[in-house]
Amino acid sequence: MSTTQRLPVPAGGVPEQGSGGYRPELRRTLGFRDLVVYGLVFMVPIAPFGIFGSVYAASGGMVALAYVVGMVAMLFTAASYAQMVKAFPLAGSVYNYAGRGIGAPVGFLAGWAILLDYLLVPSLLYLIASVAMHATVPAVPVWAWLVGFVVFNSVVNVRGIRMTSRVTMVMLAGEAVVLVIFLATAGMALLEGKGHGSVWSPVFNPGTFTGAVVAGAVAVAVLSFLGFDGISMLSEENRGGAAQIGRAMYAALALAGLLFIAQTWAAALLVPDRDGLLANGDPDGVAFYDAARVAGGPWLATLTAVATAVAWGVANSMVAQVATSRLLFAMARDRQLPSFLRKVSIKHGVPANAIILTALLSVVIGLYMAWRSDGIALLSSLINFGGLCAFLVLHVAVVWHYLIRNKSRNLWSHLLLPAAGFAILTYVVINANVAAQRLALIWLGVGVVVLAGLYAAGRRPTLSGMPTLSASAPASRDAA
Repeated sequence: MSTTQRLPVPAGGVPEQGSGGYRPELRRTLGFRDLVVYGLVFMVPIAPFGIFGSVYAASGGMVALAYVVGMVAMLFTAASYAQMVKAFPLAGSVYNYAGRGIGAPVGFLAGWAILLDYLLVPSLLYLIASVAMHATVPAVPVWAWLVGFVVFNSVVNVRGIRMTSRVTMVMLAGEAVVLVIFLATAGMALLEGKGHGSVWSPVFNPGTFTGAVVAGAVAVAVLSFLGFDGISMLSEENRGGAAQIGRAMYAALALAGLLFIAQTWAAALLVPDRDGLLANGDPDGVAFYDAARVAGGPWLATLTAVATAVAWGVANSMVAQVATSRLLFAMARDRQLPSFLRKVSIKHGVPANAIILTALLSVVIGLYMAWRSDGIALLSSLINFGGLCAFLVLHVAVVWHYLIRNKSRNLWSHLLLPAAGFAILTYVVINANVAAQRLALIWLGVGVVVLAGLYAAGRRPTLSGMPTLSASAPASRDAA
């Protein structure tokens, strides 16, 4: 039997502030540092190691520029998250914000869109890490590495969010050490004259620059930033108030963005075969390791490859499993997914059934994609599109909830910032991979069918009473 209970709504129609009409069940144990670490681990400070070649080829060599634009776009999105988490400090991320800010059916479809990312991201991470570890230790097959990663992460996550936080802190420290080693070695190599081209070429190349090229590259590079929004999934486990969620998002994005720009700028100047990479792409995903070999030799190439495998297979996939399970929990709590997913472990205060289901899906999807010759490429093409579409809905939700519904006069936070974020992401989505667009639209179509089925079954999507920003002050006085 689920331990989830709805709180009664007072006669005035406004439930307890911050409750969303639910009795609090998840344990509030996370501080600002925990949230920032969680976001950094989800984004992976060394994430460009694995996709550097793809972004380099897509951007015409302007890989650092792609990450600059990606960071700016995500900062606008973080601003919208910060506004919505103040209004609705609940687990569920954009699902809750769109549902409560616009309407429950819109929230369902937004949650369904981003669910595509959250369900597939762990599988992709496990698969890439397992392939990398198999290449390092051929005696252990890919499937064994994949199952081992999933089992380890699931055991840690089921034992509670505090245990997850401790493990990810250690992982983040390890990634930071590897990144410092690479940047220091690459810096010395550049001073010794091992670099190629102008120091500005990773930022701007007049021979290849077009808006469409940059937007297409950003659509790939944004994969490294996806995960900062996972911080909002921990709203019900955060002990510092709603404003702390927004500050943690800004901090994690800024730190990760600067690290992404620094490492890709250095690697772009050291890559040995720039023309070949631009012409043929990076099908084997080794371009960054080739640059590391130029900088420091085989030992640095091996170090960066193994660090990528561990970071993606343990640290990143661990927090991805946390975010996915919280989204499943939030949607099940509102009877929009099977009720067993809303079961919370009394001992550890985590949605145990949702964690276990996420693990099982990761194994099944990961093993299937490992069997396919194009598994990694197929997963990668699907992941970004759903998240970007959900972010577009998030920006609309800010305008709708604050400006239209509550007549806010804060045009900067409630109109201009979300409008700018919406415009940037729209341009990126239009220039994204066509195959990803088609497959993601199919997924969205399935979501529409599921939504119609819920209506037909008499389970129209509903959310409990929606708290306002302040029960005592009119919304028009909202501060930034």
